[in-house]
Amino acid sequence: MWCYRGGSISAEPRINDRIRVPEVRLVGPSGEQVGIVPLAKALELAQEYDLDLVEVAANARPPVCKLMDYGKFKYESAMKAREARKNQAHTVIKEMKLRPKIDPHDYDTKKGHVVRFLKQGDKVKITIMFRGREQSRPELGYRLLQRLAEDVQDLGFVESNPKQDGRNMIMVLGPHKKKTEAMAEAREAQAARKAERQGLPAEAEDSGAEPVADASADASAEEPAEA
Repeated sequence: MWCYRGGSISAEPRINDRIRVPEVRLVGPSGEQVGIVPLAKALELAQEYDLDLVEVAANARPPVCKLMDYGKFKYESAMKAREARKNQAHTVIKEMKLRPKIDPHDYDTKKGHVVRFLKQGDKVKITIMFRGREQSRPELGYRLLQRLAEDVQDLGFVESNPKQDGRNMIMVLGPHKKKTEAMAEAREAQAARKAERQGLPAEAEDSGAEPVADASADASAEEPAEA
């Protein structure tokens, strides 16, 4: 027995008078099976319900049509697609460049950027740039990359081990957290900060405490003036 299970609707299905078949298999507004009816009868029912007759399975024999508010359906579909794109996670590879003899302050700054990238769920390509005689000391770059990997091991792991590429040495760090998890945590943290900011005035009001500036003003008014 054939049964319509609400398959996906094409981007631009035929609706109402655009449907050109003698009969259709009709699905009601709530998904109930009406059965095979003449096209004229299906259009008449659509008018009675103040809905559209939408062809949802053109290749079926006879074609399957459903009674629905097509304008509302298109709007809701667009909103769902927009939300899906908003929450879609894109893998991004950030790049951080270091010198073999980097000073401690610059190293801490660069490491801070790597930490931020990993927290965001992004991969990080670390490039050690050798110049002049530094090219004869690749172990300096290797030790620096090992040090960095150990410093951020709570947030990321070595996805691609250090390897020499001409005058550079490259290593790739991958985040422990997936991009979607990092995005979700960021949204939760943002919502928490917003709620905290909005809640501060209410908490101060509920406590019944007077503003500090007013209290100090009253105290200074009660003190006798100096001669």
